[in-house]
Amino acid sequence: MKKLIIKSLGTWLNVLAVLDPARAAKAAFQIFGHPRRQPVTRKHMAFFKTAEQMEMSFEGLRIHVYRWGNGDRSVLFLHGWESHTYRWKRYIETFRDAGYTVYAFDAPGHGQSEGNTTTVPLYADTLKSFIEHYGQPDVIVSHSMGTFASFYGLYKYPQITPRTLITLAAPGEATEFVDHYQRTLSLSNRTREILVQHFTKLFEAPPEFFSTPFFARGLTIPGLLIHDEEDNETSVNHSRRIHEAWKGSELTVTRGLGHNLKAHEVVDKVFKFANDHLEEQHSRDNKLTLK
Repeated sequence: MKKLIIKSLGTWLNVLAVLDPARAAKAAFQIFGHPRRQPVTRKHMAFFKTAEQMEMSFEGLRIHVYRWGNGDRSVLFLHGWESHTYRWKRYIETFRDAGYTVYAFDAPGHGQSEGNTTTVPLYADTLKSFIEHYGQPDVIVSHSMGTFASFYGLYKYPQITPRTLITLAAPGEATEFVDHYQRTLSLSNRTREILVQHFTKLFEAPPEFFSTPFFARGLTIPGLLIHDEEDNETSVNHSRRIHEAWKGSELTVTRGLGHNLKAHEVVDKVFKFANDHLEEQHSRDNKLTLK
């Protein structure tokens, strides 16, 4: 049934692309950027009740924000496509218990936030808005699409200046999303073309511009990339290319942990990397102050 619905949707867009290209472009883009909102269950809510829950206004949407702890050091978590803040539970508990202030927010169209559409530029703009509301985090940890948004956000907005960035299962190119979308819905080349034209007009850049290795090459902060060899959603080669472009980065390649990277050893690796680098920077700052 699901395959039949997808096929019918693709056929409708292909026909509409011939009859009414402008309407087809808007419809194709709306579907392209529409995540399936994953439910927030009782188990999730029980964990969220351990946080201070807040809302910030962003482009007329209410964005749900969470905060745990009240330490001097802070970390912000950015989830991926069709996910929400609960995916970070193990990470949040680890940093919280170590005395950090821990932040997370549900991206537009995800979790408890409003909206129906999410794109990398929209996610990056939400990140910028979060920092304007709540201040600069020392560490940003991101997963999948959240990683794409973090790279683009740091590229576009110089005021986003974490001390370190940690990324999990990084995507590579926006063109790959468009290719996947075309294959999944069996879109004609004409339909793809009008979608790309609409995309380019909306973001003032074609899909080819949106590339994580390109955005990462200007970074000067230390960072960690973690990717699994058997990730069947985003290729480990993306993180390898980002690592080559990002001179201050380290790359850890795991095996058998999949795309989600929630294993305890990954959580421990992320915490140790973040904490060690903050300790090093704190020590360096103290030496400069003494001089």
